[in-house]
Amino acid sequence: MRVEIWADVVCPWAYIGKRRLEKALAGWEGEPVEVVWRPYRIDPTAPAPGEPLADVLRDPQVDEALRACNPDLTPADNRTLVERIAAAEGLGPPWGAAWRASTHDAHRLIALAYERGGAALQDAVAEGVLRAHFVEALDLSRPEVLGRVAAGAGFAEGADLLATGAGDEHVRESLLVGKAMGVRTSPTLVVAGRALAGAQPPEVIREFLEEAGATAVRRLPAEVERLRHVESLLDQRDPLGALTLLRPLLGEHGDDRGVRMLAARAYYASAQLGRAAATLERLVAESPDDSYARHLLGRTLQRQGRHEEAVPHLAMASAMTPSYAT
Repeated sequence: MRVEIWADVVCPWAYIGKRRLEKALAGWEGEPVEVVWRPYRIDPTAPAPGEPLADVLRDPQVDEALRACNPDLTPADNRTLVERIAAAEGLGPPWGAAWRASTHDAHRLIALAYERGGAALQDAVAEGVLRAHFVEALDLSRPEVLGRVAAGAGFAEGADLLATGAGDEHVRESLLVGKAMGVRTSPTLVVAGRALAGAQPPEVIREFLEEAGATAVRRLPAEVERLRHVESLLDQRDPLGALTLLRPLLGEHGDDRGVRMLAARAYYASAQLGRAAATLERLVAESPDDSYARHLLGRTLQRQGRHEEAVPHLAMASAMTPSYAT
């Protein structure tokens, strides 16, 4: 059974959740479990190199945003509460982040650790990254910090791999997959298509794992999973993300009508109207009775200012599917 942890390594609940998952798995007698870390970013705009968190917390707008995390507590009281919970889980002392920093490269290192050494190496790297941020108060965006973490975890090649840019595309795609799957909280555990959000108590996690493990799941081909994720991103109005996930399918299955239609929708939604029109014109030529392709082609031509060309396509589409006339 694979347990995916979708989490950001600057989220204290990710570290707390890691400890609670470990407790839930202690003495586990079910099928073998593989824990895999997946990326999530709470603050995609965080800089590299990082900036001192103390300076950030003095910003009134940041203070107001943090209050939304726990309306019943001030941000300072909330940090004290998290520190107390972390201590109860055996984390620290000391405890407390000192930097607002990009976690992109940290996620790359964690992903590369799994690629090169499997779940055990990845777990060691994730532990080192979390400890560096919350216990050692280091800036995770700095290559020397991540290099030291990698070496300490037994991943000697990690620093060199980061320097080459390895893992960049994988992390960017994974973030989009998480978004498509509906991951909205760090951490979120995903098992067999089921999700458990937040750093839940060990007994809750264990019950979740038992129920998920007992669920029969029909595995879909990777291409089908990717298409579903593309559709989800389009529904979430992220056409550029959809195109990013669609790119491999366009390369491998560029003749597939469904793939091309998704591409046309994404081109249209991202205002790449020339590409949308060219793709849709081919689709309509191949299947003149496809009312949706005709309708979208007409709309595309309208947005390009080609109104006379748009009219017959829109008319035919509404004749075939009356709802398109509204």
